[in-house]
Amino acid sequence: MRCDEYGYGLGRPDGIFVLKYRSAAGLSFGESRQDFLHQLYWSPDGLLATVHGSAAGFTGPREGFWAQRAMRHEVRASDRQTVYRVCLREIPAALEDLRAGPVAIDAEAAGLIETIGSPGCDLATALDARGRIMAGLHPVPAGPPAGPDAGSRGRAAGTGYAMTVARALSRDPADPTRLDEWAERLLISPKTLQRDFVREFGVPYTRYRTLLRLSAARVLLDSLPVTKVAHRVGYASPSAFIAAYSKRYGHTPGGRTAS
Repeated sequence: MRCDEYGYGLGRPDGIFVLKYRSAAGLSFGESRQDFLHQLYWSPDGLLATVHGSAAGFTGPREGFWAQRAMRHEVRASDRQTVYRVCLREIPAALEDLRAGPVAIDAEAAGLIETIGSPGCDLATALDARGRIMAGLHPVPAGPPAGPDAGSRGRAAGTGYAMTVARALSRDPADPTRLDEWAERLLISPKTLQRDFVREFGVPYTRYRTLLRLSAARVLLDSLPVTKVAHRVGYASPSAFIAAYSKRYGHTPGGRTAS
């Protein structure tokens, strides 16, 4: 595993410490020497599996995972995935009431994390970026979509409906809810929701859900057997999961079998 560290204003309340991880195998993070700091985990490459207390799930699109200091938590990533771990002494204003959980990261904040998590960034630029990163973090509403305005924060090409559903699916990739059922909850037509998925993610709903499930599976395979992973991400049988995984990645899940 490779870990690059970038510290700016360390020891100061307005300082920021960024660790950039990449590994050929899966990555796992939990309590460590950074636990006296508040922490934000974010990956530009895919999902993160997260556990805090009894809550377990995955980060959704354009989301990270936030944990205030001394909060017990675990974060996992798949192989060949880059993960940024941002450590802060202060809590962003919007996250004061969030002890641990998923957070929305706007596009500017995500870009700035990559900027200061790379060589050549000077102190003044990094400290300015820190403030803009903190301003770009927002809690993600809990629970299922509730109406036509739900989940609009952080939207990109679409109307926000697809983003709302995508974030709900990330909490439970095995969710069997159909496109028309999501549309009914959001008080829109299935055609509108389908168009929004294509605008937002470039693929229709069913394809997006399949890709999400397989991406979630990659994170889980380092710690769970294939049979449990298949169930956890919504496949009726290990054989169906292995077939879908092999078609997507060109090999069986970690070389394992359903047994």
